[in-house]
Formats: sequence, structure tokens, C-alpha cells
Amino acid sequence: MAEQQNGCSPSDCAGCAHADSCTSKPVDFKKPANAHSRIGKVIAVVSGKGGVGKSMVTASLARIMREQGFSVGILDADITGPSIPKMYGIHETAKGTGEEILPAEAKDGTKIMSVNLLLEHESDPVIWRGPIIAGVVTQFWTDVVWGDLDYLFVDMPPGTGDVPLTVFQSLPVDGVVIVTSPQDLVQMIVEKAYNMAVQMNIPVLGVVENYSYLVCPDCGKKISVFGESHVDDAAAKLGIPVLGKMPIDAGLAQAVEEEKFYEVSNEYLAGVVNKM
Repeated sequence: MAEQQNGCSPSDCAGCAHADSCTSKPVDFKKPANAHSRIGKVIAVVSGKGGVGKSMVTASLARIMREQGFSVGILDADITGPSIPKMYGIHETAKGTGEEILPAEAKDGTKIMSVNLLLEHESDPVIWRGPIIAGVVTQFWTDVVWGDLDYLFVDMPPGTGDVPLTVFQSLPVDGVVIVTSPQDLVQMIVEKAYNMAVQMNIPVLGVVENYSYLVCPDCGKKISVFGESHVDDAAAKLGIPVLGKMPIDAGLAQAVEEEKFYEVSNEYLAGVVNKM
């Protein structure tokens, strides 16, 4: 085959003298954003499994960048388990025309789009098959008028199924943040998310460990509630940085419970600003 004879591979076409004629060159499935959207960087927040607090990390990253003065949006791609609107106290339905949708805006100015904003009742279950769910996520990119944003954070569903694949193929994702928790499975879980991003040619910005420890309110000692952390070893093996370790924080939990995450100031992830 021509690409084998010329020493080419489908994953590395840059600078190849045969790039124009090579039949194995990857097809670009990227979709254009809405004509009224001007988005700087798209950051996907992923996890290899559920229950690691990925949505809290997504919202925390958005809050950090918002506190730095950046314009920020959150695309809630977790269609069957959306939680971002409730964290920000948003319960009204989204508005728009027949062809365009306007995102909701939180009290701190963060723009949010979620399937919950399209349902008659936010408690209604979303019982859709994968292709339909993937199509809705794509429409959140193509049909939502995000306006001018410096950062759009995509809160992904757990795993490596239809939605992550759709996001990586359809959106111009600039980087991935992997969320995990301290347990023996962390190596395998982080590697799954990492390998998918690598196969899709998306840069991995680093990993965040959530529920890393609990600070004793009496003595201030850090207690490893879920066992010893393995995230440093997992990140080192893959050559990616640990962006932060978030403890079990009653203040963050209370902000979620009171639907006031727009007031959160998360110092545990302050170091990620330079990574973005």
C-alpha cells in the first residue's frame, strides 16, 4: 500500500510529501460552532468510571477561571445524569428560536447548557439510545449561542462510550482533564481515559484526584478515607502532571446542597490556571 511504502501512518500526516494523495489520511469530523459563538478553548473533563465527582471538578475549574476574570461556559454532556444546573441553582428552561438555543447564565456569569434546561420537568428521566444522546451533545455545540467565551468546559459522562467519542470527533477539544479518586483501580481507570484521548489526538492536560483526603476538624491531620493515594504513580507512568488533589470538603458539599456553587472559591485546584 502507498502509505506503507512511503513510511506513513494515518496518525501522523503532518509534513508528509504524500499527504495530499494519501487515501488513509484521517477524516475531519469537526463540526463548526454556532455562527454567533466565539470560543477560545474547549476543555473536556473526563473519568474512566462514575462516582469520582467529575461534575464538581468541572464546576470547580470553571469557577477558578471565572475568578481570574475569564468568560466561561459549561456544556453538560452527561445527558442521562445532568447535575451542573442544579449546582448553580438554575431551574428555568432554556430559551431560543426554532434554530438557536440560548444557554442559561448563572449568577457569576457562567453560561450553562444542559438537557435539564430542555425538559418540562427537570426530574424527568432521559431514556434515549446512544445515537440520539450523541446528537443532542453535538447540537449543544452547533445550535447553542455561546457568544464570546474564553473557556468552554465539557462535563463528560463517565467511561469511553458514544458521548466522549462524539465530543472528541465533533468538537475542537484543546485538552482533557482526567478525574479520579484514590483507590487500587486508579491506574487502570486513568489509563483508559488517557489512552482514549491519545488515540483521538487530544492533549491530556493532567489528572485531578478527588476525595483525596479528609482534614480532621479537631487536629488538622489529613486522613486517607479511601485508602492510600496512587495518583502520583499513575500520572508519572503516563508522563502527565497531577493538577491537584481535592479533599472531602464540607464547604464544597454545602455549596452543592444549597445550589450556590457560583460562590465557591476552590483553592485546591488553583495551580491549574497556568496549565490551561
